[in-house]
Amino acid sequence: MVQVAYGTRRQRPSRAGRYGLSALLLILGSALPAFAGPKPLAQVVDGRCRAGAAQHPFRPSLSAAKRALTETNKLTIVALGSSSTAGTGASDADRSYPAVLEAELRRRLPGREIKVVNLGVGGQSAYEMYLRLEGEVIPEKPALVIWQTAVNDAIRDIGEEKLAKILRKGAHKLQEAGVDLVLMDMPWLQREGRYPKYDDYRAVLAKTASESGVSVFPRYAMMKSWSGSKQFSEEEIVGMDGLQVVEAGYRCFGIRLADGIINELTGGREPGKSTN
Repeated sequence: MVQVAYGTRRQRPSRAGRYGLSALLLILGSALPAFAGPKPLAQVVDGRCRAGAAQHPFRPSLSAAKRALTETNKLTIVALGSSSTAGTGASDADRSYPAVLEAELRRRLPGREIKVVNLGVGGQSAYEMYLRLEGEVIPEKPALVIWQTAVNDAIRDIGEEKLAKILRKGAHKLQEAGVDLVLMDMPWLQREGRYPKYDDYRAVLAKTASESGVSVFPRYAMMKSWSGSKQFSEEEIVGMDGLQVVEAGYRCFGIRLADGIINELTGGREPGKSTN
């Protein structure tokens, strides 16, 4: 029991009292999910991912996905990309962004058949991914493809016009197949100055998407906003190598993608919209 001597300053708790308080907090912490009510504790934590959502919104155009969900009650999404899609740096495959996206969509679209197919391969270039569209992506019969690309091309400096040509051809091939496409912007990097043309390649991706009528997931702006707002430490977003996205970043990508997709499919108010 903590004793207080009246008329004097408050005495510090004994070591036993401090340890007893720590044990009590540990027990209460483990019980929190059971008493959290209708809003799971994870949703409170995930609120950090929505910092700056109003400034960097994701509002995709998803006519094919809407049609698939309305007519078949099913939605198949293919995540095509390199290591950021494969989930390199995550502690488990279930913590990659495609896995988080699938879990979020299933939770928020109950009664619907949702599948997110992860076709990420670390280190691949835009052209290598383009070559996989015919044989691997389109046969999955997706209504939506999320294409995360261009970072390896920027690092290798393959040529801006070459990248634009690959992205145009890929967008056209998917549109011909009746598939919605979202291009994922390149990541914010702590040391992107090592790649002098990095911003030029980002501009190529944005311009090609606009010319092709394709939505862009604003990953770069989101990551930079999270870092600047101190919602996360830089190490939570990008790993020690300064290049690889890590687990907190993957979770946030999945949540913010789900927010935009759900908002477009349901016509409801965009989840997580704020003025932060």
